Amino acid sequence: GGDCTSFAQPKWPPSVPWLYFLAFPSVNRLCTAPNNKTGFLCDDRVTCVPASWVCDRVSNCRNGEDEQEQLCGDLPHSLPGHLIFYCRSPRSWVYTDQRCNGMNDCGDCSDETGSLAACPPCGQEWWSCSPVHYEFCSCIPRRLCRDGIQHCLGWSDEFLCTA
Repeated sequence: GGDCTSFAQPKWPPSVPWLYFLAFPSVNRLCTAPNNKTGFLCDDRVTCVPASWVCDRVSNCRNGEDEQEQLCGDLPHSLPGHLIFYCRSPRSWVYTDQRCNGMNDCGDCSDETGSLAACPPCGQEWWSCSPVHYEFCSCIPRRLCRDGIQHCLGWSDEFLCTA
């Protein structure tokens, strides 16, 4: 009859609040952003926000879903895995669109060099060398070539590089 006690209650994973499932139904949020990198797909299913724009305190999606508490409340654990790159250093992470961007975002170059990052060689706009400054890892922007300032250990940026 009308006895509702025989229905099983849904069992949610204890670490995930049940409201999360209402706010973020199991839709695929993976997309390719305008910068040709991994992004976050907004509710309109058209707008793709670059990974590093998620949880930056600026709403980029029409409904603000890229800044919601459920998504941004416990960084990086509350973010979808496709938006996160874990650095070699314990407890360090960057957004996936910061991997292979030429900059030392992890602080130990693990987002730019080695098998963990799996970055392609320096692009056309970059000069390959061993940089002297911590901000770069294995390439420097060609705009820094022949500017009278040492950016590479062997000074190749001043004597060999063509801008």
